[in-house]
Amino acid sequence: MAGKQQISRSKSRIILVALSLIGFSLLIFLSSLSPLRTPTTNLHLPTSHTSFVSSLEQFLTKTPSSPSLPDDTSTDVNKLDDATVFNSETYRLNSDPYYPLSLPLRVYVYNMPSKFTYDLLWLFRNTYRDTSNLTSNGSPVHRLIEQHSIDYWLWADLIAPESERLLKTVVRVHRQEDADLFYIPFFTTISFFLLEKQQCKALYREALKWITDQPAWKRSGGRDHIMPVHHPWSFKSVRRYVKKAIWLLPDMDSTGNWYKPGQVYLEKDLILPYVANVDFCDARCLSEINPKRSTLLFFRGRLKRNAGGKIRSKLVDQLSGSDGVIIEEGTSGEGGKEAAQNGMRKSIFCLNPAGDTPSSARLFDAIVSGCIPVIVSDELELPFEGILDYRKIALFVSSNDALKSGWLLKYLRDIRPAHIKDMQQNLAKAFPVFQSSSTFGS
Repeated sequence: MAGKQQISRSKSRIILVALSLIGFSLLIFLSSLSPLRTPTTNLHLPTSHTSFVSSLEQFLTKTPSSPSLPDDTSTDVNKLDDATVFNSETYRLNSDPYYPLSLPLRVYVYNMPSKFTYDLLWLFRNTYRDTSNLTSNGSPVHRLIEQHSIDYWLWADLIAPESERLLKTVVRVHRQEDADLFYIPFFTTISFFLLEKQQCKALYREALKWITDQPAWKRSGGRDHIMPVHHPWSFKSVRRYVKKAIWLLPDMDSTGNWYKPGQVYLEKDLILPYVANVDFCDARCLSEINPKRSTLLFFRGRLKRNAGGKIRSKLVDQLSGSDGVIIEEGTSGEGGKEAAQNGMRKSIFCLNPAGDTPSSARLFDAIVSGCIPVIVSDELELPFEGILDYRKIALFVSSNDALKSGWLLKYLRDIRPAHIKDMQQNLAKAFPVFQSSSTFGS
């Protein structure tokens, strides 16, 4: 019993350490995609300089139906009991002096029924040209799905042949007893936006039953399972049953408006970036536009938001009409993309107030445009915050200061040109981390 308790504590340590390592691994992954790579196999991750739509087209054309992925070969998963896991972890504990801190991380990818994976990808592929499919505030549904498509890119890489995978610090294992973590490849965002409400809820219940029926889930309660929940509305009706799993999120939203208390926290979950809506501005682009930036502060988006985003309307009232400031109402459609991209590339600073949640894709649009983000969001947690020093590429302003009459513009105008140049150079250095996101959506 004492031995099993020791392994259990060791397993808990794996999970905490693994989150940090996965964050670092994803950082490497996002910065290592090469535009020169060419897909050569059915399950290969497409090139980085590819939009989500064209990438998906290529992926599904090469895999028209759910492929026959390898299952466990040496273990009957129905017999995967504590003794099996205990023996496996004891061996690793004794044979690996760095366990559980060592890389690569071992991930078991569930081969879920196609209704949770390929069918949803096909649904997106067959309907993305529907320009009339809008949210209640006028945002294109398919564009929102693209912004939250990081789960597709991760899954596509995980199931690619090992010799051609890009995320080298994570390996896929085919025996559950060898796994540190278990990946659940259910596309929660696509199902939320593209299925009828009751149909979506029914699919969520089916997915929940499938997941919680797995022996590995029952053994750990889901603590070593990774679940993509990258849109704040996705999987909402059944979240409470999977709250012990590791969630992939756009932010923590500790306000409680989107996630209930106890569902998300930094010790358990991982924040991943949005896919940017604008094109990536490379070194040549930046060298041409940085000296020509004539607008002090730019913002384009929905001017009125709910919850924590109510600060937007207050900032708009205060800043509108000020010299050197451009504030525009707009959405993320094709016309909106062009307008936002042009505005950000002409501006020194880009305003990033909270939206309905503390974060928004606009932050990553600003970063890949070389526009210094001015973040007014008191509850914001950022992707890879333990690795990247965001203070070198962004300005953080408290809501109280931002709403003081005249304070924000005076603060920005008082920043020395040399400091602005340093921040612009730091932004260019940070581009590789977010390059894949911007090119995914280009």
